[in-house]
Amino acid sequence: MTEETPKTTGHAAGRTAGRRPPDAVRALTRGLSILRKINAMGEARPGELAAALGIPRPTVYRLLETLEDAGYVAWSPTSNRVRVTPLAASLGDGHASRSAICLAAGPILAEFDRQLVWPIDLSVYENAAMVIQETTHGRSPLSIDRAMIGYRLPMLRTSAGRAYLAFCGEEKRALILAHLARLGDPADQPFLEPARLSRLLDQARRDGVALRDAGEFRPQTASIAAPVMKDGSVAACVSLIWISSAMAGAKAMAGYGPPLIDLAGRISAAISA
Repeated sequence: MTEETPKTTGHAAGRTAGRRPPDAVRALTRGLSILRKINAMGEARPGELAAALGIPRPTVYRLLETLEDAGYVAWSPTSNRVRVTPLAASLGDGHASRSAICLAAGPILAEFDRQLVWPIDLSVYENAAMVIQETTHGRSPLSIDRAMIGYRLPMLRTSAGRAYLAFCGEEKRALILAHLARLGDPADQPFLEPARLSRLLDQARRDGVALRDAGEFRPQTASIAAPVMKDGSVAACVSLIWISSAMAGAKAMAGYGPPLIDLAGRISAAISA
């Protein structure tokens, strides 16, 4: 007769199964806290999570590895930040779609980074500004800026904002412009003049990219931006930034406009797939 481990049945089995080692319970609750925090923040560094939640940094890294293996978070391809994935969308609608764009765009940005050399930003619209989500500033030898992820770009004085306004729907554009007018930033006022704004946006539509090269924002740099489209709407914008003294806007448009449009199209295809 062979010896077998006695099996527990019925209510006793339920009680036994309900017991979990304290360490397992603690790891689960910490993992869920980390996931909620990332979803609330949009993206975060492990050190930021450790400080915000009071969890040791090595533990945060270990739990992030578990969440990554399970498909709930993913590391940014261009920075030491982690985001929720579309799989985690049911936990909150704050940043899941944005994360999907960033995850699709990251490898493509890395590929074009080698081709274009000048730094590239990926930004999305958020409350009257374009917010940088991914960037190659940290890798580009020609960048004079660092720590750009999360940086808010004004709509009317940057190429990303102008590209968004030029290619978004008429109703949404009207709402954004009305909101900007209510905010009353003095630096925006010249660009809210209807004739001037129409010229800028019409030119962007004709060229396929918007240009900033008149010193209206961060005068040491200039930029061009192209829209990333999804289902007929602007999902994001990609911008190429250069030192303004190194190249005239017309030269940048001729040399970098077509590949930037190609880059935007590649990202659009990836997020639409």
